[in-house]
Amino acid sequence: MRHTGFRRTFVAIGVCSSLALAATACGSGDDDTASGKTRITVNCEPPKSAKVDRKFFDDDTAAFEKQNPDIDVVAHDAFPCQDPKTFGAKLAGGQMEDVFYTYFTDARHVVAINQAADLTPYLKDLKSYDTIQKQLRDIYTVDGKVYGIPRTGYSMGLIYNRKLFQKAGLDPDKPPATWEEVRADAKKIAALGGGTVGYADYSAQNQGGWHFTAELYSQGGDVVGADGKAGVDTPEGHAVLQNLHDMRWTDDSMGSKQLLIINDVQQMMGSGKLGMYLSAPDNIPILVKEKGGDYKDLALAPMPGGKGTLIGGDGYMFNKKDTPAQIRAGLKWLDHMFLTPGKGFLGDYARAKRNDAPVGLPEPRLFTGAADAEDQQVKKANANVPVENYQAFLDGNHQLRMKIEPPNAQQIYSVLDSVVSAVLTKKDADIGQLLKEASAKIDSIPRS
Repeated sequence: MRHTGFRRTFVAIGVCSSLALAATACGSGDDDTASGKTRITVNCEPPKSAKVDRKFFDDDTAAFEKQNPDIDVVAHDAFPCQDPKTFGAKLAGGQMEDVFYTYFTDARHVVAINQAADLTPYLKDLKSYDTIQKQLRDIYTVDGKVYGIPRTGYSMGLIYNRKLFQKAGLDPDKPPATWEEVRADAKKIAALGGGTVGYADYSAQNQGGWHFTAELYSQGGDVVGADGKAGVDTPEGHAVLQNLHDMRWTDDSMGSKQLLIINDVQQMMGSGKLGMYLSAPDNIPILVKEKGGDYKDLALAPMPGGKGTLIGGDGYMFNKKDTPAQIRAGLKWLDHMFLTPGKGFLGDYARAKRNDAPVGLPEPRLFTGAADAEDQQVKKANANVPVENYQAFLDGNHQLRMKIEPPNAQQIYSVLDSVVSAVLTKKDADIGQLLKEASAKIDSIPRS
């Protein structure tokens, strides 16, 4: 599922404009060696409306070109970084940039339709590759070959309001660790009255299906099993829906307004009227900067249930038409921009702090070993948010199984959306029948 961005609140970009296409083809394979330079086109440059981030990106790219005078980087911007409406068409039409942004869920599809360059022979040119978390590297590895490089990663957790926990007589330093505890705490928070909601969940625009998947993972289940068959009509799937049903209809702790999407829930949390909802750390600055929240009131816990959590993120893949020189140049650019601990577009924490961007959120956490230690040290030195509010999330995540979104995620989420919305809007919804029908629909989705 598309996430809202990491550390900053812009959603970055990636569609070649017609002007850019006229000037230089996206992913043409022409590396302009006649001029003595290797030219690469890249995407996901922040929009002009995000002035600070645009300047950071352009400054970092200019610094890279100065250090590598034999490489010319042509950045393309649009909105968003990857538009589902155009991504497939760009791939099919051979108009993708030389180095192009993808969500984790796209990796295998891009490889399956033969639109990605095999990076395996060139990994020695990417000095940071072995420092990246293996579970993230594996997302872009297909049949033993590497086709992409992770840029960021996130995992789902439970955002909660410390102030409401205190008002409800709960210990804000001991967030709920099980779904039974979530239900009990939500009931106490809702009892505060005044329109306060204990727990909220999405149930529209595929977002309900996304959260159902995260909740199923937390119970130890799978949306799609190892045999490729739907895994929703299971005890774990029933437990997810029964818990939502009971909070909504028995406890009245989810409020009467349903069919919510991310913006609705963020608004509730930012205004101080919501106790808990599922999300990743990148929601926290949005709650503060756009929805009226306060960093000191917002905390993060690991996914309840203790068995698993949904992970996602993004990275870059390379056009199959790229020349060897372009691949090497692109890997150098990625190292400079995103993969050097404590530096670059996402890692220059001192610069971010100077520009009032939040520093100290627990994710993204891309690296391992010494690289991770260095990155975390620089982050801690520049932290400007209450990092102690996220310690439970950091501690608890080590115990969880990290699971990526399922194949054909958006089609599956569309099916599951109707299941979640039915449970939250119809008191007598038949959970067993809903899951039986959803299972059949998921099994009928063509595999890509």
